Amino acid sequence: PGDQEAGELGLAAVPGRQAAFRQALEAAVHYARAVGCPRIHVMAGRVPLGTDRAAVAGEMETTFIENLRYAADLLAQEDMIGLLEPINSRITDPRYYLNTPQQAAAILEKVGRPNLKLQLDLFHCQIMDGNLSSNLEKYFPLIGHIQIAQVPGRHEPDSPGELNFPYIFELLESLGYAGYVGCEYAPKGDTLEGLGWLRSYWESRGLQHGGTSKEAK
Repeated sequence: PGDQEAGELGLAAVPGRQAAFRQALEAAVHYARAVGCPRIHVMAGRVPLGTDRAAVAGEMETTFIENLRYAADLLAQEDMIGLLEPINSRITDPRYYLNTPQQAAAILEKVGRPNLKLQLDLFHCQIMDGNLSSNLEKYFPLIGHIQIAQVPGRHEPDSPGELNFPYIFELLESLGYAGYVGCEYAPKGDTLEGLGWLRSYWESRGLQHGGTSKEAK
């Protein structure tokens, strides 16, 4: 994430921070290797304070592409995947550079490396673009990780909000998604109590707690 006390939230697209980005990436690879995690979120970073987004967009994209190619080469040596996550600029972070799946897909195409993927957080995607079913289908070949949270409160999937998660989960299954779904939400209360939505979902699908079929038991 860079120097968070100085207001940074990632370095990959920030001009002039290339050396710090490479140093941070090497540290991230070290940690990921130690814990056996094959995916690293390569954070783009924020539009510098006092600058207009449109005025620096070209320079930031050039920096981002250069750093991503470097990252892809380094991660390939470790058999790891780099992930790009668009973060909404309407609620969460107005200055974050990478803010839509369309922008991320365009950059991934320009970088052209198979070990870089899209980390699609449905909370951010819904706020910036909506159209989740179509976006999941369109960008599915690029997706390397999915994250969820209800909109707009960013709480559990069964909390009041805009998204129908049972439908979304079935859509992901029908598309053949076999990866993890990260619970990127803030529990309204206790963490374990907040996982009640998952137990209810398993039961609605005829599954035991843990996701195994009752018939198999």
